[in-house]
Amino acid sequence: MTELLRAEHISKRFGPVTALRDVSLRLGRGEVLGLIGDNGAGKSTLIKTLCGFHRPDSGRIVVDGEETTLRSVGHARSLGIDTVYQDLALVDQLSVYHNMFLNREVVRWPFLRNRAMRKLARQHLDEIGVDIPDVTVEVARLSGGQRQAIAVARSVYSARRVLLLDEPLAAMGAKEGAQILDLIADLKARGDIAMILIVHNYAQVLDVCDRVNLLQHGTITFDKPTAETSLDELTDLVVSEYRRRRATGTGGR
Repeated sequence: MTELLRAEHISKRFGPVTALRDVSLRLGRGEVLGLIGDNGAGKSTLIKTLCGFHRPDSGRIVVDGEETTLRSVGHARSLGIDTVYQDLALVDQLSVYHNMFLNREVVRWPFLRNRAMRKLARQHLDEIGVDIPDVTVEVARLSGGQRQAIAVARSVYSARRVLLLDEPLAAMGAKEGAQILDLIADLKARGDIAMILIVHNYAQVLDVCDRVNLLQHGTITFDKPTAETSLDELTDLVVSEYRRRRATGTGGR
């Protein structure tokens, strides 16, 4: 598997708090990497570092074989890296197609090319198998699963290389969550998009991911193909850490 993204010895501090310490991570082309860990372990900080939102205090990031300093989210996106967050960053009062092109509008100055954006949105949603019958409907009228699918589709459209998904199944019911897992599986089957998936349900990690990393205390302590681990092993790793923290009085969120 060709390596597409690599982070080496990444650290990040916020004042007296060390969020990441000496994190190294690799991601192959077409691979889905599951990133797990307790709340406060540093997962979201790592994702924000890989997408250019945070600058690491030390370490380096290599994209497609070239060491790169990610200057911003826009710079990362220009390299094919984009992120879907829990809050989705969708505007309820705008249509599906306007949300698909939010901050990426197709313009023939000084006018928006609405017809072109409608056509491109329909084409792209169909390409990746997202079932949205009408791209002119307001996003507020859609289900949670449909909204998440639009956020994923928008990032795939803009990135096309590396997709970072920060808890995409949060606050979803079983049916809606299954729809998003099916979409991730379909994207994986294409073989050209690599994904890092933060999710708290380890059964879902084993279902759609090729490999799993466990982040603890800002450091990756476990890296294994999902075919070589189990739900019991992943659960025991996290529970054992929780019990150790309780026993030593360090607590945890």
